[in-house]
Formats: sequence, structure tokens, C-alpha cells
Amino acid sequence: MNLTEFANGIDISIPLEFDGEQPNAFGVEQAKSKACEYGSHVGDTRQGGSCNFEQVTLIPHCNGTHTECVGHITKERISVRTCLQDVIIPAVLVTVEPERPVDGDLIITRRSLQAAIADEGVRVPSALIVRTLPNDEGKLTRKYDEQNIPPYFAADAIEFIVESGFKHLLVDLPSIDRLFDEGKLANHRIFWNVEQGSFKISAKTRVNSTITELIYVPNEVPDGEYFLNLQIAPFDADAAPSRPILFAHETHKNHEK
Repeated sequence: MNLTEFANGIDISIPLEFDGEQPNAFGVEQAKSKACEYGSHVGDTRQGGSCNFEQVTLIPHCNGTHTECVGHITKERISVRTCLQDVIIPAVLVTVEPERPVDGDLIITRRSLQAAIADEGVRVPSALIVRTLPNDEGKLTRKYDEQNIPPYFAADAIEFIVESGFKHLLVDLPSIDRLFDEGKLANHRIFWNVEQGSFKISAKTRVNSTITELIYVPNEVPDGEYFLNLQIAPFDADAAPSRPILFAHETHKNHEK
């Protein structure tokens, strides 16, 4: 590993435009920002203020790219800031096409993941980045609700991810579970090794593993191995806005040649 490998990073987060179109899950309120008033001053230079001074309101799980920890499903308040301990993470990007069983939703299957990962010949996996097809820029602003159920993972696909040793999972979907699943979050529990229906961690829980949702990987970024710098806002919360940055792995560069 050398410093030249950390040039030209690829940002796979979705920019959160407070005054523009945003991705949204569950139909929650959009992320917003507004100028603060302090005394006789206003925090907006366009309104005569000496500086811009804004209040930001957002729901990390629904308003854009975010990284979450096991605290998402526990009664104990567990912070993603303390769970995410890795800085530079060996990662692999794969592209899969969800399958539709007869009269069913679009599903990411164990079979498709196995095939995609085998094609890349992954050696020391730590983070798995999944790009789904079709892949278009509509993902930057798409609204996901009961009328627009996105693909999600089959349970045995998540089991395969855990069995393969991936600590971190990044997806271009609003959830690894079905968007409306009666609050079961079964796949989240499989990924973190929390008993189904339980809100407690155990000695076997994968506390230092994370899930990042609502990323966007442009089509021109090839599948293969990368280094991942998973940047998060230092929130003491179960989830925080995040900015995953990919750096081309030296073996990946050689493969391209």
C-alpha cells in the first residue's frame, strides 16, 4: 500500500441537496436547512447577515446515504461512531441483477452474489459493495414507498455475506430488508447476528459491522477490488450521514491494463 493509491478517490455517496430533489424512503419529510436567527441577526448573507448560519434537519435512515450500526435494532443505545473502527477497508464492488420470483418482489439472491463475487476472485474481503441493475441516475432522487418497493436481499444472501467474512455492507438501496416488512428487519438481524425478534446484543453479535444504504455507484466505475474509506458524521447515534470513498486497488489497476 502506498500514498499514490489514495489519489483520485471515487465518492459513492448521494449529495444531499436541501433545496433540491432528494432520495427518500418511507415518505418522510425531506431534509431541510434554514437560516438561524440570533438576536437581531440572521444567519444568511443574502438577507444581510454577516455569515451563513443554518439549522439542518434530517432523518439519516431515510434522507440520503447513511451508515448504521446494530444500535438500529436494539433497545440499548449503541453508537455508529464507536462501532465503526476501521479506517481503510479492503473492499470489493460487484454488480448484480435482482431476480423476480413468480408474482413476487425483486430479490437479490445468494446465487447471484456468489457468482458475482467468484468472478472477482476476492482474496481478503472486509467490505462488500453491491450495485444493482438497472443502474441509472434516478437513484439519486428516487422516492421509495409502498407504491415503489425497491429490491431487497433474500435471507440466505445475507447469510452468505456473513459466512464470507464481510464486516461492512454497502448497497444502493434504502434497506437490505423489504421496505415494509412489519418491522421484522430479519436481514439486519442476520447480518449483525441478533436473534430474530430480539432487541438485545450477545457475545456473538457483530458489533463492529456496519450497513451503509442509499449509495450510488456510477456505471463507469468497474467491478473489482478497492480500498474503502467509510467517512461518517461523528454522531453518537445508531446511524449517521456518510461519505464512502473508493480508491482503486493496485491489483485492480493492473487488471485494467
